[in-house]
Amino acid sequence: MKATRVLVLAALVLAIALPVFAQKGQTLVVYSSVDEVNAKKIFDAFTADTGIHVQFVQLSSGPAYARIKAEAANPQADVWFGAPSENHILAKEEKLTQPYKGPNFDKIGKEFKDPDGYWRSFYMNPMAFAVNTEVLARIKAPRPTSWADLLNPVYKGQIQMPSPQSSGTAYNIVASLVVMMGEEKAFDYMKKLAPNIQTYTSSGTAPSKAVQVGQCAIGIQFTPAFFEAIDKGFPIEVIFPKEGVWFEAPAVSILKGARNLEAAQKLVDWLSTVNGQKVYTEKKTYFYPIIPGVPLGPGMPAFESLKTIDVDPVWAGEQKKRLVDRWVNEVLSAK
Repeated sequence: MKATRVLVLAALVLAIALPVFAQKGQTLVVYSSVDEVNAKKIFDAFTADTGIHVQFVQLSSGPAYARIKAEAANPQADVWFGAPSENHILAKEEKLTQPYKGPNFDKIGKEFKDPDGYWRSFYMNPMAFAVNTEVLARIKAPRPTSWADLLNPVYKGQIQMPSPQSSGTAYNIVASLVVMMGEEKAFDYMKKLAPNIQTYTSSGTAPSKAVQVGQCAIGIQFTPAFFEAIDKGFPIEVIFPKEGVWFEAPAVSILKGARNLEAAQKLVDWLSTVNGQKVYTEKKTYFYPIIPGVPLGPGMPAFESLKTIDVDPVWAGEQKKRLVDRWVNEVLSAK
């Protein structure tokens, strides 16, 4: 009986305490397509600045979109955080998100936002190669400096890149090659490249893990994990191919029917401030800020110094299913 009374008393205390706790700060529910480690760094800084607690579920772009669509009648999250902007364009077209501009909207370049305020990018990263210098020396292979160089037979079975079936990173590669070369030449190039591909990974960041430990000589993906590997002492060199690269500009959207709308708006606002942007460098995310003047991490060249390919994100979103299907039918079968 005594133990029962103690449990009842504890339950009453907890019931009284919970509303008090809820009044002290807001809670925000997020589906995050940013990797879990870096998402936590950003959300912890946001909570420290605003007092708003973030509960997040890490989902890659495809599963996140599917879940948001399935829950459209009864949204279980307030914000979709991350995934390439073309995914957020599709979400807007499907009426899964809602517009919001707020006080910082005009600080963002037009290439990084929806003009109606449905989504905005909050960081960017260029595509690049990383080479393991020790592996290159062992197989007596030259350092590649271009997309064309990757066709060299010396790299047979030595390159890893993600698959566009599951990775937004890989679709960025496919779409940028199509824009740069024209569709027919791009698919001919990717079919010729296939023998040199060791594996098409399901994850967009898996090639960085393989190249840093010497499982392959070359990895292709966005740069953050490459710069992190260099910072940790791995024998990695980052190469930006001379023909040019596209870049990712992951976006954030407020979901239609968000239950914690005010907190969602505060996150979107904060991500467009200097305080929000400098977290990338201070917490070693190795992301590029989208607001000029925010310091970069060690070894990261200025974004404007890179040769980039201009890809229309609306076009990329519209063409995604068709180009991925063609990649599966023609390139993956060639592999």
